[in-house]
Amino acid sequence: MSLQQDLMTALKTAMKAKDQTALTALRAVKSAIILAKTETGVSGELTEEQELKILQKQVKQRKDSAAIFMEQGREDLADPELAEAKIISQFLPEALSEEDIEKVVVSTIESIGASGMKDMGKVMGIVSKKLAGQADGKTISTIVKQKLF
Repeated sequence: MSLQQDLMTALKTAMKAKDQTALTALRAVKSAIILAKTETGVSGELTEEQELKILQKQVKQRKDSAAIFMEQGREDLADPELAEAKIISQFLPEALSEEDIEKVVVSTIESIGASGMKDMGKVMGIVSKKLAGQADGKTISTIVKQKLF
């Protein structure tokens, strides 16, 4: 099944269960997908890669919001954000461990002959495409910096 079908099934289940947290999260994802479909330059359907990017963005937004709320001592606001992030994460592929990400980074650096920080953009572009949906950009960036420095 496609992501959108899975999303609609989960949305119906959340409605029947009267799970407001899940409803809020799933409706936000559905909205983001519809917005992406109607943007200029997009022809009808989204690719799987585009759908994964939307999901990652939604999860990242919620985690960032939760972090800000935690810094301000507002756990009451952070908890729903983290719960929504967890619900949306169910639709993402299994995340890779840092060791696996590191292997991909090292092999990419060796294959393109990267030799310093000036090549970081090239490495980041290639690794980000290879690991789309399996690793977040911040983790990849940190590992690339460690290896190129």
